[in-house]
Amino acid sequence: MSKLYYGVAYYDEYMPEERLEKDIALMLETGINVVRIAESTWSTLEPKEGEYHFHHIDRVLNAMHKAGIAVIIGTPTYAIPAWLAAKHPEVMVTTAEGQQKYGPRQIMDIVSPVFRRYAEKIIRVLMAHVQHHPAIIGYQLDNETKHYDNTGRYMQEGFVGHLKEKYGSLAALNQDFGLDYWSNRIDRWEDFPPVENTINASLACAFSHYQRQQVTEYLAWQAEIVREYAKPQQFVTHNFDFEWRGYSFGVQPRVDHFAAAKCLNVAGVDIYHPSQDHLTGREIAFGGAVTRSLKDGQNYFVLETQAQGFPQWTPYPGQLRLQAFSHLAAGAAMVSYWHWHSIHNSFETYWKGLLSHDFSRNPTWQEATTIGADFARLSPHLENLRAEHDVALLVSNEAMDALNQFKPGTAQTNVYNDIVRRFYDALYDHNIAVDIINDIGENASRYKAIVIPALYAVDDALLARINRYIADGGRALIGFKSGFSDENVKVRRDAQPGGLSESCGVSYSQFTLPENVEVVACSPAIDCAQDNRAELWMELLTPAPQTRTLLRYQHPVWGNHAAATEADFGKGQAMYVGFLPQNRVITQLFDHLTRGLTLRSRTTDAHFPLIIREMTNRQGKTIAFMFNYSGQAQNAVCDRGGVSLINAATVASGATVQLAPWGFAIIER
Repeated sequence: MSKLYYGVAYYDEYMPEERLEKDIALMLETGINVVRIAESTWSTLEPKEGEYHFHHIDRVLNAMHKAGIAVIIGTPTYAIPAWLAAKHPEVMVTTAEGQQKYGPRQIMDIVSPVFRRYAEKIIRVLMAHVQHHPAIIGYQLDNETKHYDNTGRYMQEGFVGHLKEKYGSLAALNQDFGLDYWSNRIDRWEDFPPVENTINASLACAFSHYQRQQVTEYLAWQAEIVREYAKPQQFVTHNFDFEWRGYSFGVQPRVDHFAAAKCLNVAGVDIYHPSQDHLTGREIAFGGAVTRSLKDGQNYFVLETQAQGFPQWTPYPGQLRLQAFSHLAAGAAMVSYWHWHSIHNSFETYWKGLLSHDFSRNPTWQEATTIGADFARLSPHLENLRAEHDVALLVSNEAMDALNQFKPGTAQTNVYNDIVRRFYDALYDHNIAVDIINDIGENASRYKAIVIPALYAVDDALLARINRYIADGGRALIGFKSGFSDENVKVRRDAQPGGLSESCGVSYSQFTLPENVEVVACSPAIDCAQDNRAELWMELLTPAPQTRTLLRYQHPVWGNHAAATEADFGKGQAMYVGFLPQNRVITQLFDHLTRGLTLRSRTTDAHFPLIIREMTNRQGKTIAFMFNYSGQAQNAVCDRGGVSLINAATVASGATVQLAPWGFAIIER
C-alpha cells in the first residue's frame, strides 16, 4: 500500500435525486480517495432472476475513475432479494426461534446448497462484468459475515457428520461430552437430537465451534471465486465486526477472526464506538489490536466507522479528527465512513453519514476535509506503520463459549467479554499498548508479558505452551477460571487451575460469589487501598510454600485465603488472580509483575485521558501519537525531541505539549 486511504461507502442506488457529479465534487473537496460500493444491492443488480442491471455500478465506477477515486467492490450476498426468498423459502435461516421471515438483512442460511448456488451465480456475474475496470483496487467479501445463529438442517447435518469423522465411535463422544447425564446419551447416529435445546455445555460449545468453522469456510469459498477474476495487484478483504452493545465491544462470538482472516490479503474491520462525553478511544484501540494481529501485524482497513451516526454519536468539534488519527495509531491504513450520505427512508434513516439529509456542508463534513488534507500531506510519514509491542493479551472463542455456558450469579451479558474488556481497558488506560493473540506460538518469546483472562476451556497442549513460555523467561498474569476445563468443557479432575498449577504454584477446590468483599495487599509494593472490591467470582486460593501471596480477601471467613499470588517458574514468573479486580488493581498487579522490565508497550507514566501510542514508520522513525480523550486541556511531556507533523514545529526533548480538548499531537523522531 503506497498511501493512506480515506473513504466512504457510497450507494448511488439509494439517492432520491441525481447526485453523482455533485457528490464526487464534494468528495474531492473532502479528500476522499476511495469508495466502497455494491455490497448491499443484490436486488438492484438482479431485480428478477437472471435479469441484470449494471447501471448504478457502471456509472459510479466510470465517474470515480475519471475523478481519480479508487473503488472497492463488495460481493452482494449478505442481503438477498425478495424473489429469491419467495422462490426458495428454504434459504431463510432457521434459528432456535424457528425459520426467519424475509425482511431484515443477514437472515439467509449460508450453508444451504440452494443459497450457495444463487450466491455463486451473482458473484460470478458481477465479477465478470467489472473485472477489467481500472478503478477497482480490491474486493470485499460479503459484509460482517456470521452464522446468524443457524440451527437449520444443513448446519446440523454437517455438525453430525463432523462429529462422525472426528470420533467415529459414539462411545467416545458420549464419554468426552458426559452425555449420560440426564439421559442425554446417544447410541445411534440416526438418533442425534437437535442441538439448539441441549443442556449439555460440551455439545453446545462443540456446535458453536462448528458454526464458526462454517463462517470461515464460507468466506474462503467466496475468496476462491473472487480470485478467479481479480488481478494479482487487487486485494481481497472482509469487514469483520465485534460483539455489539450498541457499539463495538468485545470478541465476536459468532466468528473466529483469526481463522477466517487466513483467506484475506488484507484484514478489514468495522469499528463503532460511543461519542461525545463517552468517547475514550478504547473500542478503536481494542478493535485495532485484534485486527492488526490477524495478519501478523500488517496494516488493516477500517472499512466502516462512524461519521455522524446515531443521534447520540454526533461528534463534538475535534472528535472526528481524534477518531481518525486514533485508527492510524492502532495500525489502520484506511479510514472509511459508513457512509457518505444520510438515507432518507428505511431502517437506517437516523444513522447519519458524513453528509446530512440535506446533502449540504456541515461542521462534521468540514472537519472531515481537514482529515483528508492531513492524510494526503502526511501519508509519507504515516503509511505502513508497524507496532513493536512486547505485551500481549490472549483471547479464545472456545473459552468464551464455555464460560458463557456457566455465567456466575445473575450475569446476563457476554461475561467473557466483560472480563476481557476489564483487563484490556485497564491496560489501555494505563498506557500499556498490547497485541491481541489467540495462541501461545513459537513467536511468543517476543512478548515479555502476556495477560490471560478467563481461559476457561483449553486443551492440555496450550496449557503446556503457557507453562513453557513462563519457564523460558516470560511473565504471565493469569485470570480466574483459567485452565478449569478441557477443550470439551469437561472439568479437569486435577487441582485447579488445572495444568497451570504447575507454573502458578497455587491451587483451590472451592469458590464462591463475592458479596461486599474487598481485597487487601500483602506486599508493600502494591497499593490497592482504592477500588479494591472483588467482583463476579472468588476463588479460595491456597498458595504452595514457595509462592508469594500478593492479595488476600478481606472477609471474616475467607480472609485466610489468597486472592492473588505470584510464583517463580523456571526463568519466568506467573501471577494468578482469583477474582475480577477493579481496573486500578489490575494495573497495580501488572506493574508488580513487570517490575524491573523495560517495556516498549509502556509509552508513558501518564494515565487516561492522556493516551500515547508509538508506532514505527517505513523509514524506521518513531511516530508518537498523543491523544486527549477529554473535554479539558491536557499537557503531555515529550520524552524525546522530534518534529510535530501537524504544524512542522520542532519539539525539544522534555518539552510540554499542550493538547486542546479532544485534541492530539503527532511527533516524529
